[in-house]
Amino acid sequence: MNSVKIGDVEIIAVSDGYGDMDPLEIFVDSNSDDWTFYTELIDGEGHIHPRFGTTIIRTPDKTVLVDTGLQGPEGTLIKELEECGILPFQVDIVLMTHLHPDHVGWNISQGKPTFDKAMYYAPKLDWDYWTKPEVLQNADHVNDQVIPLMADGRLQLMDKDFQVTPEISTLYSPGHTPGHTSFLIKSNEESLVVLGDVAHTPAQAHHTDWNPVFDVDGNLSRKTRNELVTEFEEKGFLISAGHFPYPGLGKFVRVNGRRTWTQV
Repeated sequence: MNSVKIGDVEIIAVSDGYGDMDPLEIFVDSNSDDWTFYTELIDGEGHIHPRFGTTIIRTPDKTVLVDTGLQGPEGTLIKELEECGILPFQVDIVLMTHLHPDHVGWNISQGKPTFDKAMYYAPKLDWDYWTKPEVLQNADHVNDQVIPLMADGRLQLMDKDFQVTPEISTLYSPGHTPGHTSFLIKSNEESLVVLGDVAHTPAQAHHTDWNPVFDVDGNLSRKTRNELVTEFEEKGFLISAGHFPYPGLGKFVRVNGRRTWTQV
């Protein structure tokens, strides 16, 4: 199942392809013995294949897309959106959890905003970080996929506490990047969190101390993950996790005393 209902809001998981990575190079706090517990995540060569996932949020009034994938040669985002009955011009709002390449990749295509009727939103603290000259000089993806939106008047910056629509609000979750932001969807007393990169693999449900090498501030990322995953488990929140195996819709739950991830 690639969709769930949260009150009057529909959540749909879509993807822009998959990566191919050695987990020991990405999660340097882990070892090969750790991964024997997660054979379902590992291929024959010992690699993991994190999904470049995005999330559609359909409120009664708006069609919202959270993150825009990588736009690599095997990118499937536009095709998958169309399979859900959504053409690019029908997207009203594009939200970015943060400004890493695999989350902004389809912001612009062929020199124009891909979602040409949409307003784009990015965390202000991430914008402030990535546009520092010493950071920007090594961030072609920001030059190509983010800055033109600001120049075109299509980008709005979000503070830590920002109400996107009556149903969607920001949930500041820093560490992976300085402004990393998850999104909380609430409707009719039901809740779901679009996780972003608070966690990259279901293994981090238990191993919340594992940091990926992509984190800007590893200590803060670990603290954020520990706090939020614990909170989400306790509150029973549904989660949309973009890097988890498709569809990445599920919950953090406790099984035999061990926290794990279960798909819906």
